[in-house]
Amino acid sequence: MNSPGLSLDGVDRPPVLHLSGPWRLSGLAQIEQALARTAAPAVIDGSQLTGLDSAAALLLLRQFGQAGPVWQGFSDVHARILDQVRRQLATLDSAPTVRPAGLLVHIGRLTTDLGALLLGHLNFLGYTALSLAQVLVRPRLLRLRETTVQLEQTGLNAIPVVALVTLLIGVVVTYLLGLQAEKYGANIFVVDGVGIGATREFAPIIVAIIVAGRSGAAFTAQLGSMRLTEETDAIRTLGLSPAQVLVVPRVLALMVALPLLVFVGDVMSLLGAMAISWPMLDIAPAAFLARLREELPPRHVFVGLGKAPVFALAIAIIGVRMGMTVGRDTRALGAATTSTVVQSIVAVILLDAVIAVVLQALDL
Repeated sequence: MNSPGLSLDGVDRPPVLHLSGPWRLSGLAQIEQALARTAAPAVIDGSQLTGLDSAAALLLLRQFGQAGPVWQGFSDVHARILDQVRRQLATLDSAPTVRPAGLLVHIGRLTTDLGALLLGHLNFLGYTALSLAQVLVRPRLLRLRETTVQLEQTGLNAIPVVALVTLLIGVVVTYLLGLQAEKYGANIFVVDGVGIGATREFAPIIVAIIVAGRSGAAFTAQLGSMRLTEETDAIRTLGLSPAQVLVVPRVLALMVALPLLVFVGDVMSLLGAMAISWPMLDIAPAAFLARLREELPPRHVFVGLGKAPVFALAIAIIGVRMGMTVGRDTRALGAATTSTVVQSIVAVILLDAVIAVVLQALDL
């Protein structure tokens, strides 16, 4: 007999299900259809079986195993197969159900992940500082061409977008302050607020956020792509240091470029403020500049420029590390690039808050 068969003996009491032929994986569809049309028997007889594998045994036990029939007539080999499948089913049935993690567990995991992330950034900061120290001791280790290329990409190429955004920010802030100042006839004091706010806070933060989304993401994408194509491994094979070839030029270039971009942002935001002050507040450009020269202490400008290298270091460390440690697949690269932007923006805002508190304590 080349096909599986079964017959339910309804004359005998209790009813007996007789199995015959080869019950194997090849005939599983036919067996499943036949079992679906068969009522639960009291006895299952396997004396006429010519073959039985685990797939057919699993189907048979799932169909009638819970009914508790009597199994008889099976050969030793077939009985062992049934016993093994029965034990596996019992193991699966007794497996504990996985309960969803609670709120505290979720918070704990997030806290652990955040701690590991911060520790990784801190370790990479030390690694970068050591590499920079090596460059200071041995200046010939600095790859000037790569640093110049990165300075062009992070600095010169970012000037148009930085100038446009900060110009509009200056216009918007002046417009909002002017709406309130006009009510009290204090138009001229708008120059004071815009001058101090733009140079000390607005321009550094806005420019740093732009650079985080532009250069920080670019660092991660570039280095992540090099990691995917095993270019970083090739650099090590050539006996070169990835830190000196990839990390140091990017960090130095961004730390030089960001203060220059912040200065551009200062100038453009004040130009935007001056442009809207004349038609809206009747403050002529000459009066605007004269008031700005009188009421804008240079220390506010220096504070804003001094923040820039700190922001640049944080953005560069995050962007480069995320690219150097990204998983070797395109999905991980996309996730790392997105994470770089988010982490960099959060880091810039936190650092700005810390610096503001420290400068307030120092009365600066």
